[in-house]
Amino acid sequence: MTGKIPEQLIEQIRSQSDIVDVISEYVQLTKRGRNWFGLCPFHGENTPSFSVSQEKQIFHCFGCGAGGNAITFIMDIENIPFLDAVSKLGNRVGIQLDIQSSSIDKSSSSYSKSEENMLKAHQFAADFYHHLLLNTEDGEPALNYLLKRGFTKEDIETNGIGWSLPTWDSLSILLQREQYSLDEIVESGLIIKKENDQTYFDRFRDRIMFPIRDEFGKIIAFSGRIIHQSSNEAKYLNSPESPIFHKSQVLYNLDKARGSIRKSGQVILMEGFMDVLAANQAGIYNAVATMGTSLTPQHITKLKRLVEKIIICYDGDNAGWEAAKRASEMLHAEKLKVEIAVLPEKLDPDEYIRKYGAESFKKILDKPHAYIAFIMMHARRNKNFQFENDVLQYIQEVLEHLVGKSPIERDLYIKQLAGETNISEDAIYAQFRKFESDHAKTIKRNYQKDGQTIDIQTRQNKKLTATERAERLLLSHMLNRADVVDRIFVDESQPFVSDEYNAVFVRLVGFYEEHESSDYQRFLEMLDDSSLRKIVMEAALTERDPNHVEAEIADCIKQIKKHRIENEINRLIHDSQEAEKMHEHKRALEIAQKIISLRKSLSAI
Repeated sequence: MTGKIPEQLIEQIRSQSDIVDVISEYVQLTKRGRNWFGLCPFHGENTPSFSVSQEKQIFHCFGCGAGGNAITFIMDIENIPFLDAVSKLGNRVGIQLDIQSSSIDKSSSSYSKSEENMLKAHQFAADFYHHLLLNTEDGEPALNYLLKRGFTKEDIETNGIGWSLPTWDSLSILLQREQYSLDEIVESGLIIKKENDQTYFDRFRDRIMFPIRDEFGKIIAFSGRIIHQSSNEAKYLNSPESPIFHKSQVLYNLDKARGSIRKSGQVILMEGFMDVLAANQAGIYNAVATMGTSLTPQHITKLKRLVEKIIICYDGDNAGWEAAKRASEMLHAEKLKVEIAVLPEKLDPDEYIRKYGAESFKKILDKPHAYIAFIMMHARRNKNFQFENDVLQYIQEVLEHLVGKSPIERDLYIKQLAGETNISEDAIYAQFRKFESDHAKTIKRNYQKDGQTIDIQTRQNKKLTATERAERLLLSHMLNRADVVDRIFVDESQPFVSDEYNAVFVRLVGFYEEHESSDYQRFLEMLDDSSLRKIVMEAALTERDPNHVEAEIADCIKQIKKHRIENEINRLIHDSQEAEKMHEHKRALEIAQKIISLRKSLSAI
């Protein structure tokens, strides 16, 4: 099946794909009343406004307006067309569809044509490297190296690990033969262009190649590791930033770990992709890693949608401690439960697992340090309590992090501070109350500034004009009854003021030509444009009066007609003023007569 999927099969997939289960793989949902709520994956927010109805099998965000069913959710979240979304959900429920994937060819994709070519080239390169590793004599040393490091053939297959030839331009030649634009591939970082003679050569040569995927499984970059330790080159060589690879947004292994994260209710955050691979070998599948960069707000947004508990497991050296402190503070500020697993002997997770084994590593992960306990451990490092300044600095660092904690937590840690420093609990509490007071004043100032702005913006966003309300309600009736569309289409090919609403109307006319009855969920699925889906979803959720349907429809049509006439009158008044300025009195008189006629029409509505 390469084109159209039978409607019965789509309905079977739709009915077997519970929307809460589908969305829970991407967003952490909590049940409140009849519905489920979470942080919207389509816009940044701190308060959950993303609602999922299990009863109706729909989702809707009250913040940005996104909405739809399980199929349109997959279309939006993975930026793929209808057929691919149905196929993905089909695979999920055990229904295999033999369709040609059109993800890369989607005309409405957020990727430009050039970026789509870069993605294709990266997949091509990954297949090439993987083949060289597993199926050539030249790749045997790299394969043996991996096997000695504990990688199994299954690990290599699962992660798509490969090996690059030592020759200068093997990949460049192949890409050119496949008719890729080499200048585009240079921009993606796979190959490099010499400035002096305008020739091309491969960035990665004689390295074990680890594909880097985005959260949806698309290969966007590589990390290459040398085998020969005598080499003067860097041990690891990563793809540079490119139009398809932004380190600040990528969490390695998130595409594969999502299910385990959801099941375990927590994520293990690491610094390097080799640590994640080692964790996978140890039977830990809910680990992700940043790509050679500190934790960023974009990373946190991705994690926050999935889970509330994060265990940081960074390297045990000084740099790892500092990075863990920064990351834990950022995560804690976002109201996430953060714990820190500390590794001894300045080892990274990969080294620790190879030295002490999987079971020992799991024990460390099973007993991580609470956030404040880690902050205290960090604050104690390199301090000598024989010196007054070190004692005062230590107390200050810890107290700053106790603001906002529960009375029990405060009491617990202040007792510990008093015991460690020989300072009385009363004195430490007095200092803490000062911190608390200063913090409250700061929060109040910020709230007064930000709260006023947010309130104004919220009112502006929610306020609809009479015409906008009429358009939304009229579309709601059209979605509910095909005869309303038929009746209006006889008189008006574009019955709405808004271009977007008219675009929806045209598609709705086509939908009813193929479907006898109304079904706004099926209609949503045929809309490629997510902005049009938002309009449909908002209209579908608009309340209608079932006892006064005809009156509501008539009122909506009247309001839209009034708006059009008023707009036309305002335009003609402007034209009349311009005609008077140009002393075109005859034209001004003609315009005045039109205005009088329109005002009569307006009065008659």
